[in-house]
Amino acid sequence: MNMNDRTSVVNFLFEIGILSKTPRSGFHFLGSGEQSVSEHTNRVVFIGFAMASIEKNVDMLKVLKMCLLHDLAEGRVSDLNYVHQKYVKRDEVKAIDDLAGSLPFGDDVKAVISEYEERISKEAILAKDADNIEWILSLKEQVDTGNARALEWIKPAIKRLKTDIAISIAEKIMDTNSSDWWFKDKDGDWWVTRNR
Repeated sequence: MNMNDRTSVVNFLFEIGILSKTPRSGFHFLGSGEQSVSEHTNRVVFIGFAMASIEKNVDMLKVLKMCLLHDLAEGRVSDLNYVHQKYVKRDEVKAIDDLAGSLPFGDDVKAVISEYEERISKEAILAKDADNIEWILSLKEQVDTGNARALEWIKPAIKRLKTDIAISIAEKIMDTNSSDWWFKDKDGDWWVTRNR
């Protein structure tokens, strides 16, 4: 591979654009909400940053790379929800191998994703918890807008959490209305007069 050839890098940048057009399929079955893989990944990165900032003895860069790359294969294999995964085999390893084989930084991509999938390191466990916390947040938003089914879906998602920080965040999510940040000062005059 010519390390100075930028064609593979540009193709990679175009390819990751498809993640913004790849829907997360669970929402179809939930009956409300929608989200692309890119939207999911964006919030997972911020969750990973927050949790790695609070946790001690964690490699922040590694957590962020795992959060950023964890669903990269879905641009090639799509997003399969839990029911789909029961019946359909997708070859994410081949998708990542093919993609990484064309990139000058492909070995790093493969190493990060491989460590994430093994779920042995503290960083991988934290990154997976960030992935699950994002799903819990998305479900809680649906609960708060009236989808009672979403509350049932949250229960197994919370059971998947492994770290104390993720469990404590999930507990707080369940006690917080998803619009509280917006109406932080809802009893103030701003919401009535906007200080006019």
